[in-house]
Amino acid sequence: MTLKIINMAEKLQDGEDRLLESMFQSDEIADDGFSDRTVRRINRQVWVRRLALPVAMVVGAAIAVRPALELLSIGTKVLAPLADKAVVPNTVFAAQLPVLLIGGLAIALVMATFRLFEE
Repeated sequence: MTLKIINMAEKLQDGEDRLLESMFQSDEIADDGFSDRTVRRINRQVWVRRLALPVAMVVGAAIAVRPALELLSIGTKVLAPLADKAVVPNTVFAAQLPVLLIGGLAIALVMATFRLFEE
């Protein structure tokens, strides 16, 4: 595995730097591609860790949709008699509620995506 990093310290060398470089200069150790395999394995593990939480969230949300809908239907049946006595919400707000929920989910998705690419 060879790294090609060029910085200012490598371009400007005095006599002592060249002497030290010649003292510590050695041939690369033949490792039969071990270094490359190790780096690939580490990169793969990093990607698995980055993707595990979002995938788990999607799977969990998919599993939780049906019970959540059942809870909503039960809640509407239980709370229907109380709705006559309660204050009726503004119809304009009720009409905008799905748009607000979808917008909030979109913002959360964008934030999660940026967080994923940040790492």
